[in-house]
Amino acid sequence: MSKLSKYTVLLEGESVDAKRLEIKEYFNNTSDLFEKVFEVLKDDTVFYEQSEKSRHPMIFYFGHTATFFINKLLSMKIINERVNPDYESIFAIGVDEMSWDDMDSAKYNWPKVDAVREYRKKVRKLINELIMELPLTLPITKESPMWIILMGIEHERIHLETSLVLHRQMPIDLVKDVEAFNICQHSADAPKNVMVRIEAQKIQLGVDDSHPVYSWDNEYGEFTQSVESFEVAKYLVSNGEYLAFVKDGGYENEEFWDEEGRTFLKDTGSSHPAFWVKEDDVYKYRALNAIIDMPEDWPVDVNALEAEAFCRYKSQKDGVIYQLPSEAEYRAMYEQSGIEDIPTFHESRANLDFYHFASSCPVNEFNFNGIYDVVGNVWQWSRTPIRPFDGFKVHEAYDDFSVPTFDEKHALILGSSWASSGNLITKHSRYAFRKHFYQNAGFRYVISQKKEEELSDIYESDELVSQYCEFQYGAAHFGVENFAISTPRIASSFAVNNKKALDLGCATGRATYELAREFDYVEGIDFSVRFVQAGAKLKDDGYLAFSTKEEGEIATQKKVTIEELGYENLKEKVSFWQGDACNLKANFTGYDLIMATNLIDRLYDPMIFLQTIDERLNKDGILVITSPYTWQESSTAKESWLGGFRDENGKDVKTIDTLQKVLSEKFELIHTQDLEFVIKETARKYQHTISELSVWKKK
Repeated sequence: MSKLSKYTVLLEGESVDAKRLEIKEYFNNTSDLFEKVFEVLKDDTVFYEQSEKSRHPMIFYFGHTATFFINKLLSMKIINERVNPDYESIFAIGVDEMSWDDMDSAKYNWPKVDAVREYRKKVRKLINELIMELPLTLPITKESPMWIILMGIEHERIHLETSLVLHRQMPIDLVKDVEAFNICQHSADAPKNVMVRIEAQKIQLGVDDSHPVYSWDNEYGEFTQSVESFEVAKYLVSNGEYLAFVKDGGYENEEFWDEEGRTFLKDTGSSHPAFWVKEDDVYKYRALNAIIDMPEDWPVDVNALEAEAFCRYKSQKDGVIYQLPSEAEYRAMYEQSGIEDIPTFHESRANLDFYHFASSCPVNEFNFNGIYDVVGNVWQWSRTPIRPFDGFKVHEAYDDFSVPTFDEKHALILGSSWASSGNLITKHSRYAFRKHFYQNAGFRYVISQKKEEELSDIYESDELVSQYCEFQYGAAHFGVENFAISTPRIASSFAVNNKKALDLGCATGRATYELAREFDYVEGIDFSVRFVQAGAKLKDDGYLAFSTKEEGEIATQKKVTIEELGYENLKEKVSFWQGDACNLKANFTGYDLIMATNLIDRLYDPMIFLQTIDERLNKDGILVITSPYTWQESSTAKESWLGGFRDENGKDVKTIDTLQKVLSEKFELIHTQDLEFVIKETARKYQHTISELSVWKKK
């Protein structure tokens, strides 16, 4: 087939002008290929179909990657205007099965496909202009505006592949043949799998700032492990090898499945892999846009639960303990195979990046020093939950890329697939999915004595989030009441009705629970998933674990439970969502109380918030704003400050005066007061701050 995909972009180079053109070509190729993927859908009506019940209709994903560029560029203050606020709200969130992802399609008024195509054209035009105009020095670093462009490109490369998986899950009559996506045309009997010895070695994972290609935040840092010798399957598990498990009743025998696996079987009724089709007691194979005779020597496509069940079955059958490889064991296999990382590695050596096929191919086709498909063909499930490396730091532009997956529920997939490109095919790529998800993923097994360490409690690894957990769930200091308790108590006292409330800027969520003492239903929204997941974790897992700094590197680990807080009977009354206060989704409405906590001076456009917030409130609704008015240009461009400056006449402008000026048309100011709060930084350092609390009643 013709080469569809551009390989990647190096961060270094000799010429800035040449690098701009290289990035421009990479961006446009990515966008072209992404849109080509959606040509697989039979017609525009299919864009509104869900291929899988936990996913949005395909129109969401078609718009999502374009809105990602705009939302990230806005949040990093590289641009200051939206292209389409509605699209940049409805297409923003809802990719993973997180509790803050609102997957209820009834709440969305999806736009016409042609309108989204036009939107994508506008975004493409803007990005092409920015690539040629943004400040650029080489090498490109994480602090460069161009890094955000590369982030958007690599993000679209991810969705290029995941969208193909969703299209492959569509009923066959809803997809069509696309000439560019040619599936492999040859297959044979499955080869017999044998074990290959991997020698003991010391493995070091993680990249540093000198790495020559774009990397995600979870790939930075350090992790070192001594890996003892082990044995690994020469081939990926093929359809033919997996067939024995299916025929032996592997899907009916619960002893091969753990609790999560049994839940998966019950929920789905699965009796064979998702991309197998049973016709007249014969299994066929679902490729992207065709059902073909079973290619027994191609790798089987399964989720992690199915892969683990097969390992238990084979262990019982052979009397040997098989398991999925760990991340470190996979790297040991990679190193022994002698593969060089990109850009040195050439795509022709493996089935990846659409270089050979738009499908899998035989498992005995690409040999790496005696082990086949070390990279390419299908992703390989591991037994390792994704965890941060030592030195991990979230990238502020995309704080919800990695952190939400550090929950012990997301297993790493390794090695890339036929549809992987860009960062996805690098040696250091780290992607993780829930175990019941389908990707272009299969597995190989190992014989290894090493067991993955299980964490009984997951402690918050983010220093800022831990600080806020301490602030909201920790002890009071210096006689100042906990702010997350005092604020909702005061706010609730002014409410006329007590049905529905919104905690906007909810941080780690305690005030949301406190409001639920007085309201029937409360939604907590924060811009940062890093914060939102704390309140959601307390609801879902019943506890929060975090560290509080004492002195230098000394920290105290703390844990609070939902029972200790007295919230066990309130948790069904609260929900947590990620959202932009300046561009909330339309369904966030109908509130009797909105509490905007220490938020107004951290918004990129506080005026938009003030001018539209009344639309979210019911008649006689109450708006409570708290803020210490600590305006800073890193959060809000100076021309958008509501106070803290002198006007053209030299008069001091105070924030409360601007609030009155802007809100007075739709609200009556009924109360103001000062409200203190204390944030612990260390055992001997605290922030003691005074917010002004103002209460506004909708006219």
